[in-house]
Amino acid sequence: MVNSYLSNLHSLLDELSEGVLVYHSEDKITINNHLMHIFDIKNNESHIIMAQLKKYGLEEMLKEDNHIDKDILIGDRKLKVKKRKLSFSEEYNFHILIFKDLKNGDRYSKMEELIRSLDAMKDIVDNVYQGMVLVDKEGRVLKWCYEKLLGIKEEDVLGKHVDEAIENTRLHVVVKTGQKELCEIQRIQGRDMLANRIPIIEDGEVIGAIGTVLFRNIEELRAITKKVEMLEKTVNKYRNEISKMYSAKYTFENIITQNVDMIELKEFAARVANSDSTVLIQGESGTGKEFFAHAIHNASNRRYAPFVQINCAAIPHELLESELFGYEGGAFTGAKKEGKIGKLELANGGTVLMDEISSMPMSMQAKLLRVLEEREIERIGGNTKVKIDVRIIACTNENLKTAVKQGKFRNDLFYRLNVVEINIPPLRERMDDIPVLCDEILSQLVRNMGFTYKTVTDRAVEALKLHSWPGNVRELRNVLERAANMSSGNLITLEDLPDYIKSNVKDRVSKADKSCLKTRVIDTELDAIIEALEKTNGNRTEAAKLLGIHRTGLYKKIKKYGINIKNI
Repeated sequence: MVNSYLSNLHSLLDELSEGVLVYHSEDKITINNHLMHIFDIKNNESHIIMAQLKKYGLEEMLKEDNHIDKDILIGDRKLKVKKRKLSFSEEYNFHILIFKDLKNGDRYSKMEELIRSLDAMKDIVDNVYQGMVLVDKEGRVLKWCYEKLLGIKEEDVLGKHVDEAIENTRLHVVVKTGQKELCEIQRIQGRDMLANRIPIIEDGEVIGAIGTVLFRNIEELRAITKKVEMLEKTVNKYRNEISKMYSAKYTFENIITQNVDMIELKEFAARVANSDSTVLIQGESGTGKEFFAHAIHNASNRRYAPFVQINCAAIPHELLESELFGYEGGAFTGAKKEGKIGKLELANGGTVLMDEISSMPMSMQAKLLRVLEEREIERIGGNTKVKIDVRIIACTNENLKTAVKQGKFRNDLFYRLNVVEINIPPLRERMDDIPVLCDEILSQLVRNMGFTYKTVTDRAVEALKLHSWPGNVRELRNVLERAANMSSGNLITLEDLPDYIKSNVKDRVSKADKSCLKTRVIDTELDAIIEALEKTNGNRTEAAKLLGIHRTGLYKKIKKYGINIKNI
C-alpha cells in the first residue's frame, strides 16, 4: 500500500518546480524529477537516494520529528531544505524534504513583487495599455490584464500556459530567446493588434516576460499616425514662418570692401562670432552696423536659432518692457488675454540685436543689466522666472562713453555690453571702397528693381569720392538709385548725379584754375565722346561719324582719356 502511495505521489510531485523527497523508510523513498536533477542521479532507487542524503548529511533530518529549515550547498547551488512530517495514520507516516533553490527563490520573490506592483498600478495599466500579461520562465500566466480587451477573466487563465490563453502569442518564445519583440502585429479574435513582448532578465537569466497591446486595432495606429503627420506639417509650416521672420539675412560675404581696415575688422568679427560674448557695434548711421550683427550671428554656433531684432528708438518707452520681457494675460489694460511672449524669450538659444541701445530709458537699462547678469527674465504680471540663453549684440550710432559721462547711459551696463567692441569707420575714411560699393549696389538694383545693367563712369566715381558722405553707404545707395533712374543708357555719368555731387567737381576745377581754357575743352570733349558712345551703344565707328572725326582719331582719344568701352 505504501509503495502505491509513493507511486501516485511521484507523478504529482513532478509537476512542482521545487525538489521534493518523500520518505517512509530506507526502502520506501521517492523523489521527483527536479530533485533527481539537483542530486545529478539517473535512477529513482532508494539505496541511491539514501547515499545522496548521507553524502550531504541529510539523513539525520529524517529522524527528527520537528519541522526543520536548513541551508545547504550542493555543488555550486545554494538550497534551502525544509523538513515536514505528514501522518495519515500510524501506518502511513511520511517525512517530506522540500529543496528550494535560493537563487530561483529570489527570482520568484521578484516576480511576486512585480505582480504586487502591477496590482497597485492596475488603474494606470488599464488606461495606459489596452492589455497586459505577465508570464514566468515556463510561460505560465502570473498576471492578466486582458479582461477589457479580450473579455477573459484573470481567474480563468492564471497558471495556464500563455498559448492556451492568447492566440498567436510569442511570449513563450521570448522567454526562451530572451529577445524583445517591439511593435509586432498580432492577430487576436479576428483583429490585428500592435503588441510588445519584453523578457524579464535577472542576473543574466530570463525569469519571465511581459506582453502588452498598445492598440487593440491597427486602424487606431493608422489614425494616430495620420494625426501626427498633420501636426508635423502644421508645426513645420509655423517653424518655417518663424524662421523667416526671425533669421539673419546677411553674412560676411555681403560686407563688400577693399579697404584694409575694413578687411581686418571683418576678420576680427569672424573670430569672435563663435563665442557667446556680448558685442557692442558702434558707427555712424548708414555704415553697416546691422550687416555686421547679422554676419556675426550667421557665423556663430547659434546660426540655426532665432535672430531677433529690437529697435530701442522705434518702440515707445512705455511699451519697451513688454516687448522685451512679455506679459501674462490681463497684466495691464489692453493686454491680450492669452498673454504675450517677449523678444528675449523668443530668441532663447539665439541672438538678440538691440539697435539704437543708447535710446533705452534708464529704468530699462537697469532691468537689462539684471538679465545679462542672471540670465533669466520675468514676464510682466508673472511670478515665475524663465531661464534664457541669448547672446546680445548692441548697436549704436552714438559714442556710449560720451553718453556715460553725460549721465545718459549706465556705466555698469556699458561695461557689460562692451565685452567685444567693433567700431565701423565712416565711408569718408574709406573712399577706396566707392568703386566696389557702386558695382554691388547697382547689381542689387538690377536684381531687385528691374533696371538694365548699369555702371558708373570714372569721372562720376571721382565725383563721388569728393563727397563727404554724412549718410555713409545708405546715402550712396540713394544717390545711385536716383542716378540709375536719371540715366538713359548703360552708363551713369557725371551729369546723372545730383547737383550737390557734381558741384564738388566744378568747385575743384574752379579752384585749380578758373581761367584754364584747356581744362574746359578737355571736359567738354570727354563729355561729347561719352555721349556719342552711349547713343551708339559703344559702336566706335558710328560714334566717330556723330562726332565728325575719323575713327582712328576717336580710338586715340578713348585711349587718352582712359574711357572703358566695356562699361558703355
